[in-house]
Amino acid sequence: QVQLVESGGGLVQAGGSLRLSCATSGRTFGRRNMAWFRQAPGKERVFVAAIGLFGGTTYADSVKGRFTISRDVANNTVYLQMNSLKPDDTAVYYCNAGGPTGIWGQGTQVTVSS
Repeated sequence: QVQLVESGGGLVQAGGSLRLSCATSGRTFGRRNMAWFRQAPGKERVFVAAIGLFGGTTYADSVKGRFTISRDVANNTVYLQMNSLKPDDTAVYYCNAGGPTGIWGQGTQVTVSS
């Protein structure tokens, strides 16, 4: 069974940084676009960033210039480097493979204090 395992969440002050990791099997990693979504309390899950099979990236306007998505092919891992964090970034962050109807991780909590 294919799984996505996220890690790296936590509590950070505004202006700080965190790096999220999403580990997956090589079979999943090599065949699907990878993405991060987030869901704040009482709100819908929304797109954050994505990286394609050939490394092309897209970002939500709210995180452009602050977040960077990358993939480590050798380790079958996708990262989300988050800098200049704001309280509005507080959410559960989910790793995704293959789009909304694809595979989801269990989520990792990110809390940004003001």
